[in-house]
Amino acid sequence: MDRKIYKTGQTRGADDDQIFQNRVGRNSTVLIPFAVWIQNPEVRAKQYENGFIVLIPPGEYFETENEDISSYGLEIGVNTLVYYERRDEWLKFNPEERGFFPPSSRTSPLGGQFAARIANTTSANDERINIGYTTSGLKGAGIRLYEYADTDNLRTTRVQLEAVFWHAVDAEEKMLGAGMSQDDISVRRAAKIDEAKNLGLLDYARLEEARILNAARELVCPLCLEPISAAGFLSRLPQASGRERHDLTVTEINLFHIQELAYGVFNHRPYNLGWGHHHCNVVCKDAGIQATLEWMATVLRRNRMLN
Repeated sequence: MDRKIYKTGQTRGADDDQIFQNRVGRNSTVLIPFAVWIQNPEVRAKQYENGFIVLIPPGEYFETENEDISSYGLEIGVNTLVYYERRDEWLKFNPEERGFFPPSSRTSPLGGQFAARIANTTSANDERINIGYTTSGLKGAGIRLYEYADTDNLRTTRVQLEAVFWHAVDAEEKMLGAGMSQDDISVRRAAKIDEAKNLGLLDYARLEEARILNAARELVCPLCLEPISAAGFLSRLPQASGRERHDLTVTEINLFHIQELAYGVFNHRPYNLGWGHHHCNVVCKDAGIQATLEWMATVLRRNRMLN
């Protein structure tokens, strides 16, 4: 349970073919698309604990006759990189021919001017191009902007998430079965709930409005609103017969963002995080709860008409 709470402060996974870091703290260096930077004052005004890197597409940088990006507070090689994702841009605006070289740091100054993640093309027999932030000590440039949260939010959300966990209908029973003593359960539950109250994180009206708890103050899945059993925090997701994977570590209950993660907003924060069914989380994806419910209602109406 401690590990599960701790992991809520980490980003999602990323492989070597992506520019992002793999499962690091949400307060790490932030990668910001150039279009988002220039269009969103909140993104520009945010103080990022470990800095930021703006990624500008080569076509946008070179074809505007090196438009003065300094008016946006940016400088190539300092806090901005030309970022290559398309092979045609690599061929047209080859960075090495322009004297550019890959960065050596995630913090300003970056020590280089470009990075590239270009997939191979089987039909053309082109090789993959991965340049910049590929060494073992500097793997991945940073995290997705919408996953960012500062240290204070990481601390308070973890407190709130454990406090609401103890509101699961069978939390004490399942923790007993998992090996905790009754005394340990009583002490820990009381301590976490008191800590949440003292920090203003246990406003039951707000938690109910956010779909984190129900009117009976029971922990519920934010999408389907079914009361959650604490057993789901401890058991791995059931796997279809014949398709089992020995390395699957996904549990039945996962972190659930009430207002979905999106560019320009910072939604990893108190009163926006609950616990929900893995399946409900997958159904919601990045659409958000309200949009998903409307889609589900449409599907149900169509099926009633068919029947």
